[in-house]
Amino acid sequence: MGSCGTWAWQELLVLLSSVWLWVGGTQPTPQGPTHTPGPQLKFRLAGYPRKHNEGRVEVFYNEEWGTICDDDFTLTNAHVLCRHLGLAATGWTHSAKYGKGVGRIWLDNVNCAGGEKSIGDCKHRGWGNSDCSHEEDAGVICKDERIPGFKDSNVIETEQSHVEEVRLRPVVSGARRQLPVTEGIVEVRYKDGWAQICDEGWNSQNSHVICGMMGFPAEKKVNRNFYKLFTERQQLNYRLHSVSCTGTEVHLSMCAFEFYRGNASAACGAGMPAVVSCVPGPLFATGNAHKKKQRQQQQGQPRIRLKGGAKVGEGRVEVLKSSEWGTICDDRWNLLSASVVCRELGFGSAKEALTGARMGQGTGPIHMNEVQCLGTEKSLWSCPFKNITQEDCKHTEDAAIRCNIPYMGYENLIRLSGGRSRFEGRVEVAVGAGNGDQPRWGLVCGEGWGTLEAMVACRQLGLGFANHGLQ
Repeated sequence: MGSCGTWAWQELLVLLSSVWLWVGGTQPTPQGPTHTPGPQLKFRLAGYPRKHNEGRVEVFYNEEWGTICDDDFTLTNAHVLCRHLGLAATGWTHSAKYGKGVGRIWLDNVNCAGGEKSIGDCKHRGWGNSDCSHEEDAGVICKDERIPGFKDSNVIETEQSHVEEVRLRPVVSGARRQLPVTEGIVEVRYKDGWAQICDEGWNSQNSHVICGMMGFPAEKKVNRNFYKLFTERQQLNYRLHSVSCTGTEVHLSMCAFEFYRGNASAACGAGMPAVVSCVPGPLFATGNAHKKKQRQQQQGQPRIRLKGGAKVGEGRVEVLKSSEWGTICDDRWNLLSASVVCRELGFGSAKEALTGARMGQGTGPIHMNEVQCLGTEKSLWSCPFKNITQEDCKHTEDAAIRCNIPYMGYENLIRLSGGRSRFEGRVEVAVGAGNGDQPRWGLVCGEGWGTLEAMVACRQLGLGFANHGLQ
């Protein structure tokens, strides 16, 4: 177990893998507006959060990337798309589950028979002819195993780019020993190490997205001159540039940016590594002055809360209206609205917008339906929503969220020992682990120990709810 004083990097898993496929062939004679495949199509899976075998479907047509609308989308369509990857489809998603795309919506009302070699061979409304918005972008979920007989020669060109992690690297000596890490150089991880982002054109919206990923609700200005002097003495390895976020993205992978190719150690010109400084929420503020300021900003009765979650930063969303707590119906519930709630509660952006009462069913009234936040609102109450009748929704449709929270290292201060699995055992706590010293592990007296205390221990370990608290 690492000590609580160990210099810990703040890291976040980022999956930004794109699978690019060329589907060769000559352009057939057009059969009408429902069948007009291009001479060469490229496909990729994009968005977040996702695994490598799932994502928002994007098509490269007429020198431009675009998406597919989910109107009339079927599992058969997903099979045709997954077949390009040598995989079979297990499902498909609607309503921009993997985030909204940008640019054109190339295809709508796609209707595949199942035997087509390309999605362009399926019936559709015609390239670029759509009445959809990006809130209706379709996604696919493919099996994570190859179709028997699939050969790599079926794929003319395959390119994979991965950004697996993002971190804030603190450079001030005092900040290296403090958690959470709220300020530092933004770095992305590659298979050959860590790399920086060129800050030419960097703006507050980019910082807002990074801070949200790290579990912080807001950003603040940073002393760029200090970091410029510091980084001039270092050898740098730039991998990303021209980052352009709108500020509503929940992940760097959803922003526009470009990769440097080859050796880019001197590619940033007059720029320097991107640096951000984040403002922690009340639960994670350090220092008495900072905590007092945060408490003052949170004065007044809260009108929103999370219930039913096993961990900090997750739960069923409940709102206070007319002195009565109630839930939110999950119709049109998405990451934009979930992120507004997360930041309002002092966390970062949303990791997941959960539907179908995934965090348990609430009781009482359902106050909101079809919440449609832009992502820039300071409060959920500022977002458009509909009041509902009893027939609109049931508590089986209660909306919930999982938020990004800062890394605090709490799990390193407690452990379970002597159990049959990692989910049970004797509770031991670390003491005297400051300033890089090795911790001394000790036991907790069982007097008064019960399920409530066990709940806290399990939450600190990230193991969910406790079944029993044994003395």
